[in-house]
Amino acid sequence: MTKTAHENSLFNISDRTKKRNAAEQRFKFYGIVAISVGLIMLLILASTIILKGSSAFQQTFITLEVELLESKLDKKGNRNIDDIKKVSTFGYSPLLVNAIKLSMEDNGIISSLKKKELSGIISKSAPAQIREYVLSDVSRIGQTVEFRFLTNGWIDGYLKGRYTRDSVANSKFASAEQFDLVDELVEAGVVKKEFNLDFILGADASDQRPEASGIGVAMVGSFYLMVVVLFLSLPLGVAASIYLEEFAKQNLFTDLIEITISNLAAVPSIVFGILGLAVFINYINLPQSTPIVGGLVLTLMTLPTIIISTRASLKSVPPSIRDAALGLGASKMQTVFHHVLPLAAPGIFTGAIIGMAQALGESAPLLLIGMIGYIATNMPATISEGLLAPNSAMPAQIYEWAKRADPAFIERAWGGIIILLIFLLTMNTLAVVLRRKFERRW
Repeated sequence: MTKTAHENSLFNISDRTKKRNAAEQRFKFYGIVAISVGLIMLLILASTIILKGSSAFQQTFITLEVELLESKLDKKGNRNIDDIKKVSTFGYSPLLVNAIKLSMEDNGIISSLKKKELSGIISKSAPAQIREYVLSDVSRIGQTVEFRFLTNGWIDGYLKGRYTRDSVANSKFASAEQFDLVDELVEAGVVKKEFNLDFILGADASDQRPEASGIGVAMVGSFYLMVVVLFLSLPLGVAASIYLEEFAKQNLFTDLIEITISNLAAVPSIVFGILGLAVFINYINLPQSTPIVGGLVLTLMTLPTIIISTRASLKSVPPSIRDAALGLGASKMQTVFHHVLPLAAPGIFTGAIIGMAQALGESAPLLLIGMIGYIATNMPATISEGLLAPNSAMPAQIYEWAKRADPAFIERAWGGIIILLIFLLTMNTLAVVLRRKFERRW
């Protein structure tokens, strides 16, 4: 009897308890392993994005003294703006070659490169830059002006380690002799790598000028998209949720609506793009490639998410709140809007922000309605232009860069991903902060 009592003692761990404890320890171990693997994958992803995209925020520039020759830009010498406009960007190219030769002479640099090879060091956007400067004030013709030009994408890639002399041995875009000249210009301080603000604020460029491409205009396009989504999806989603959760009777019709909303939340985003193309563009005849159409498409895609999250927030409010309000004489409308809705607001805003963050990262529906890269070269001047003028969006712009063959565009795609992730992380952080600040625990 004494032995039996000892065996049943709380201080004696049975075999069954040992197995249970071992199972718990294994479960904890599996959880730690799963979290560790997830964190490692996240670290690898983040480091890859940063390593490959950080170089996009730096660009190689060349500083030259350009003589605005009257014999090239104003042959008649009358400073007539109409005559000067007739000089194309091709007519400004000799000025760049002369400027490079002058810089080489000043720094004691000797090269056997021909004129075309010398001009190939500089971006194809440089002649347009000089032309714009001259047309803004024709009195500048005849002066010698210092300009800061972008170098060619291949030259920039060489200084960033993307190309070597061996890799361009058979290339028609760059040569080892050009790299030699660039090295000497770097030593002379004529060519430098600097922070490229135009990448953040500029517009996309043609596939011949990757070094001049920027994501700024696409960022503005995404902003107008989000404005449309915010002002349409939030009130519509919240109103639909309040009606379904607080006022609608539970019957076959409402059950069908709930099932439909749940199914729409799982529909691939490209389907909404097809719907937008068919309805908003082909049927309603709204302008193609505009943020207003993109916003309408993303609104349809975001609505199910907002409705589901809003209904969950309304359900989280204890029934006692409703009973207390009704018991004190409040109407159904007063109960919902004065008591239930304020308490559910943190969850509603959190769901709305997460839904908008999801919409911000979508590219497939935007591509179907024509919001691709290189369709907007300037920032919209007015709100109406921002909504109704053709534009791109950050995810679509990143996709366009990624599918181009030039490695310089791939670099910009990685840089665009960094900017997009900053926006997404900011919005998700805001959602978490709002929930923790206003959430009430019952």
